[in-house]
Amino acid sequence: MKLHALLMVGLALCITGCAEKKEPAPEPGVEQQAAPAAETPPAETPAAGEESVRDAEFIEHMHAHAEQLDNLNFALDDGDLPRALTAAYWLSGHQEVSGIREEWRPYLNGMREAAKAIEEAKDLEAARIAAARINEQCQGCHAAAGVSNQQ
Repeated sequence: MKLHALLMVGLALCITGCAEKKEPAPEPGVEQQAAPAAETPPAETPAAGEESVRDAEFIEHMHAHAEQLDNLNFALDDGDLPRALTAAYWLSGHQEVSGIREEWRPYLNGMREAAKAIEEAKDLEAARIAAARINEQCQGCHAAAGVSNQQ
């Protein structure tokens, strides 16, 4: 349960920290200096609105990972291996979202391999060991991405 609480706090901090910052409104009666002309971004760089949509989709997808990991851990805590297999199946084979950096890919692959090990587990103990490996992969990826799960 502590892990679940830490994950939720970490996700909330990540979302709060990544939220779009707004400029304060100018004070009445104060003249504004002309803003320097904005440079045109390179062709391969998405427009600001497009990037924020993609980031939002990525964060939503990571929330789906967290939800399935919660489902998996709750099922294992309840001793329900068939229910754990459902969440493991999703984690091992769901469609990938865009925006995954190459340095994060080993963690994604490790998470998928550990989820497949749960699918092949013959008992709860083997499934719990593999589930711990999923958690390690998630924590490693969060560290690589600069997302902290601790306060």
